[in-house]
Amino acid sequence: MNIKKYLGPLSKDNPVLVQVLGVCSALAVTAQLKPALVMAISVTVVCAMANFIISLIRNTIPPRIRIIVQLIIVAALVILVDLILQAYMYQMSKMLSVFVGLIITNCIIMGRIEAFALGNPPLPSLIDGLANGAGYGMVLVIIGFVREFFASGTIWNQQVIPDNWYAVNGGFYYNNGLMSIPPMAMILVGILVWIHRRKHNPEISE
Repeated sequence: MNIKKYLGPLSKDNPVLVQVLGVCSALAVTAQLKPALVMAISVTVVCAMANFIISLIRNTIPPRIRIIVQLIIVAALVILVDLILQAYMYQMSKMLSVFVGLIITNCIIMGRIEAFALGNPPLPSLIDGLANGAGYGMVLVIIGFVREFFASGTIWNQQVIPDNWYAVNGGFYYNNGLMSIPPMAMILVGILVWIHRRKHNPEISE
């Protein structure tokens, strides 16, 4: 099995930057790096396991009810992820709020089930789900890192900009409060899309 052909979502075929899927959570949970990473891992796990399970039973699913079966499996996985977060990361679960439940409606997950898992064996489907989840997560982590750094001068809630750099202490730096609001996440997504297209399709972006 050629692993390289499954790595497209990490670069050229990124689901967020190329297909513009999963953008809502990219705007909602990326004000800080930690929730962005937790959401990225959650979606990756659900996407990979949903692909794997659907692929295992794909020949037994009646075509007329395949969407219902897919939604039931994805919903069960999301509920399991939510329960684990509540049990071991309760404060993070409260911070992510309804957005964990909305993983069920993430177009990346349903899209990969329809486009790949229903027509391929379990192991390739698992790898495809991991790759697409990781491609989505990579974008969230980048946006979360940039927003938290410029909005509060922290990374993972740890201060990284020295206090003496701040203007209130005689320095030159001000936190950019605009980075904490969702419109800035949309702008960052747009910048990443532009960078991605300049790199992979320069003739389109010009």
